[in-house]
Amino acid sequence: MVTLCLAGWGTRFWAWLIDILLIGLPVSALSERLPPTWQVTVAPGLLSISLSSVVLFLYWTLLEGYRGQSIGKMALNIRVTDRGGEEIGFPAAAVESFGKAFLLVPDCLIAWLAMPGSKQRLFNRVSRTIVIETQEREEPEGVTYVKREE
Repeated sequence: MVTLCLAGWGTRFWAWLIDILLIGLPVSALSERLPPTWQVTVAPGLLSISLSSVVLFLYWTLLEGYRGQSIGKMALNIRVTDRGGEEIGFPAAAVESFGKAFLLVPDCLIAWLAMPGSKQRLFNRVSRTIVIETQEREEPEGVTYVKREE
């Protein structure tokens, strides 16, 4: 039997914030320098479609689909997996990333109100994914490092 420890909302928030600071802010600054035809922002708030949100969607889909972790998740030792703890692949990553890239406020509010205690956003539930704490070890299994006295 496998035991998976679900990541808490606080840890997930900090991982998201790291991603926003590393990816979202630079793209947002860049998009302000682009011609007006490239600057698309639709209904900030409940639905947000901008160059930053599109880039973040692609970033999360690619990294989480490939290895289950964005840079923020790597920094905080959490990972997106399927409900059994296995890799999710790109289709599930795209679904779960869509919610946090374009519909973050309703995605979280619906989860907190309709699914309290589940530690899942709505789009995690739809994509059948969870966010877990990883058990990163400094030493590979079966190897012990010994330091000599000096």
